[in-house]
Amino acid sequence: MNGVPDIRYDVASVLNRGCRDYQEDAIATDFPMGADFGYAVLSDGMGGHAAGDVASKIVVTEVFSELKFQTSDIEGLETNMGDVLKSAAVSANECMAAHASSNPQTAGMGATLVAPVFIRDSLFWISIGDSPLYLMRNGRLRQLNEDHSLGPHIDYMVRSGMMSEDIGRNHPDRNALTSVLIGEPIERIDCPDRPFRLQSGDILIVASDGLQFLSNGQITKIVEQNVNSGSSTIAEELLNELRDLNDPEQDNVCFSVITIDMPTVEDENVCSPDFEQRKTRSPRATTRPIKPIDMPEPVSREAEFAETMANVGGGAAVALAEAPAMSAPISNGHADLAPLTNGQAEIAIADDEPAAGKPDQDSGEAAAKEPIFLRRRWLAKDSEA
Repeated sequence: MNGVPDIRYDVASVLNRGCRDYQEDAIATDFPMGADFGYAVLSDGMGGHAAGDVASKIVVTEVFSELKFQTSDIEGLETNMGDVLKSAAVSANECMAAHASSNPQTAGMGATLVAPVFIRDSLFWISIGDSPLYLMRNGRLRQLNEDHSLGPHIDYMVRSGMMSEDIGRNHPDRNALTSVLIGEPIERIDCPDRPFRLQSGDILIVASDGLQFLSNGQITKIVEQNVNSGSSTIAEELLNELRDLNDPEQDNVCFSVITIDMPTVEDENVCSPDFEQRKTRSPRATTRPIKPIDMPEPVSREAEFAETMANVGGGAAVALAEAPAMSAPISNGHADLAPLTNGQAEIAIADDEPAAGKPDQDSGEAAAKEPIFLRRRWLAKDSEA
């Protein structure tokens, strides 16, 4: 769009089982090359092997497919983003309820949802549960979405002096969820009405709570150390740091690192939107002037007639047709018109001698009565001109 900077997304994702026997996290991303939009859908399932992995896959499948369908009309999606995201979440919740009803052994399954959607420099999201969406900007890490768990309440009690820091950090209810997709009415949905405005150099991390085995300080340090190396390196180093912890309780972990790049005008390449939307010039045919050839001046009809009459004075018969043809007989001292084979007419003019056996007067009277037709001009005899 005009006035909107070109934008590029560098994306890398990680999915790791940690120290668990099964994987309950699920993630799907779609950032088409050359497009100015993209999105990620992440879900952290719960309910054990019989249900947790199914729950997360149901949520990711439902929300991802709805966004995929809606991106056929980016302008309409941007206008109705809140309604689209909430409708997708409700559909995923209803699908989970239907699955649990048909499969009683999966009763109690549930899943979180966090889905950031990028349209140019605008960030939208929907969040249900405790899966974090981080923003790293100017060396500072902060969580953009709400945390629908008891963790924020316990942290408040610690800050207020009602609980010690050690107890608060290891509180058994710290990860208890206050809102989740479980096939029942959704308690809380975090879906801002207005988009968050992105800046060049921003780094977004959408993750399951397995990444929170690292402190915010550790995450910040790793990102800062690899900020110029791309999203793939940042993701790899975060996973290596989790492995180095060697925590026997390490949960499933999945996350996606998304780096925002808005190149300046000098850095734009030929595939930028400004290039694709520029006005094209209509094709034009060019010609070279042709050097004129020296040609004799065309003879006008009047000049041709004058030359013909001059020849008549000498008593010669003149044929004006271009192709040879049979001459017409001359009688009574005047010219007859004889049809030619090519559709033209040949004019034969008698000489000044009168015809045999005829007086000069008769010849003159006959000529005077019948004028000569020459090139659509009526002419009198020379003696009367």
